[in-house]
Amino acid sequence: MCPSRLVLEHVTSRWGVLVLAALLERSYRFSELRRTIGGVSEKMLAQTLQTLERDGFVHRDAKPVIPPRVDYSLTPLGTEAAEQVWALARWAERRVDAVQAAREVYDEARA
Repeated sequence: MCPSRLVLEHVTSRWGVLVLAALLERSYRFSELRRTIGGVSEKMLAQTLQTLERDGFVHRDAKPVIPPRVDYSLTPLGTEAAEQVWALARWAERRVDAVQAAREVYDEARA
C-alpha cells in the first residue's frame, strides 16, 4: 500500500474532514470540538485527533492546570491539508445538483 494513500485516507475520512474544517476556524478544546462537529462519538473524535496528530496535522497542547486543559489546533501542514480538503468540500456542495442529475440519468438508463 502506497504511504500517500494512508495519508489521504486520514484527511478525507468522515471525521477527519470535519475536524480539519473546524480547526481551520480556530483552536478548540475537546468538548467544544465535539459539539461543533456534532454526531461524532467521544471515542471516534479521540481516535481521529490522535491519528491527525500522529500525521503532523494537529497540535495537542495539554496545559498542566486543574482541571486539565487540552487545546487542539492545526499545524502549518494541517492548515495546508485542511484548506485543500475544504476546497474539495465546497466544490462538492456547489456541484451536488450536477451529481444528482447524473445519478438520475444513470438510474433511468438501467431501469
